[in-house]
Amino acid sequence: MEGEGQRNWRQHPLLKRLPLLLLVVLGLWLWKTSVPPERELVWRLEGPGWTEIRSLDFQVKNADGELVKRETDAFPEGPPGSVVLKADLPSGSYEVWVFARGESGPSRPPLVDRLTLGDEDARVEHELRVPASR
Repeated sequence: MEGEGQRNWRQHPLLKRLPLLLLVVLGLWLWKTSVPPERELVWRLEGPGWTEIRSLDFQVKNADGELVKRETDAFPEGPPGSVVLKADLPSGSYEVWVFARGESGPSRPPLVDRLTLGDEDARVEHELRVPASR
């Protein structure tokens, strides 16, 4: 046993791999924190008049007014009771502009809904009433 010498902890094979392990952990943490979470924005269509609507155009704008998400949904037979918009959005304040179009005629005036999303808000529900005709 005297020939082996005392084992030095600095010579341990795992210690040689520690920098690589730390880089992997740091990379995963940066990736996880830089990708915004997917949110489900749900609008319950309340009140009369929705049977006349054939399409809804959702435009999500951030606090600077930049368009960050846009989706248009068409409904040949009228919209369902609720509409879901999925978007990768970081926490913050948003304006959602909703443009409703009927079977004929111009689109109705836009509805503007304000959202404030926190870290824990994976699903947000709001009521939406049909906008008045022009």
